[in-house]
Amino acid sequence: MLCGLELPCGAACADPRLLAELARRAEDAGWDGVFLEDYLVYNAEPDCPTADVWVALAAMAAATSSVRLGTTVTGGARHLPWELARRVATLDQLSGGRVVLGLGVGDPKDDAYARFGGVSDPRVRAQLLDESLRILVGLFSGERFSFAGAHFRVDDVLFQPAPVRVPIWIGGGWPGRAAVSRAARHDGFLPYRRSSDDRYSDAPEELSAADVTAILERVRADRGAVEGFDLVVGGRRRRADWSAERLHVATVAEAGATWWMEWVPPGTPDEMRTAVSQAPLRP
Repeated sequence: MLCGLELPCGAACADPRLLAELARRAEDAGWDGVFLEDYLVYNAEPDCPTADVWVALAAMAAATSSVRLGTTVTGGARHLPWELARRVATLDQLSGGRVVLGLGVGDPKDDAYARFGGVSDPRVRAQLLDESLRILVGLFSGERFSFAGAHFRVDDVLFQPAPVRVPIWIGGGWPGRAAVSRAARHDGFLPYRRSSDDRYSDAPEELSAADVTAILERVRADRGAVEGFDLVVGGRRRRADWSAERLHVATVAEAGATWWMEWVPPGTPDEMRTAVSQAPLRP
């Protein structure tokens, strides 16, 4: 199992220089990936300092040599897909093929869509995401590509330079059919446990081994196999009992999860440095 850190893009981490330093420290500590939350306005706080994640990831790529880099996750409805494709392809070239693109319908509690006049209807967001995914895959292919959909159109484009290879991970709620089926058409799934108000839960038992098994059964049914497919679990802060945490990581790894994500909450720069310098709790 690979281990990744999820960092905020706001508060102290609005400084891309700090994010670059944190990525380098994480690489030195043995983490396999460093990923950024992606918000226009961090944590739905209109006065919170927030970084542009693509500029920050470029700084992080320049400061590191081996960790995977990406977003967990970017709201597909917030971007024109060809502009997103160009940013991601350029970052992938800069990093030497280390980029992972996490995409989803959008955080239910992210009010930036409403604040900036964006699409708030989750059904329309899902349509935009699905068309964007088709365009991203087509543009990343390195071949001439055209597309005509309800929302977007691309006319006979050869998108160069093509990225080395960008895995696309889909974020979404579990249990539920839509997100995991969308993920099965791509390279990975970052599930979060749905609650009554569809908000992320920080409970220690976020996803169990039984959940992992059920998700992989759905993926296998949709794509025929799970080889080469990433199931990314965790996404919360490390619990105080490290032995219990390591046991849980081992349990979901045995069930078939391929990545464990640990979230580092916003803090002072020194608190963030200390957190990312801790080695991952590998099973």
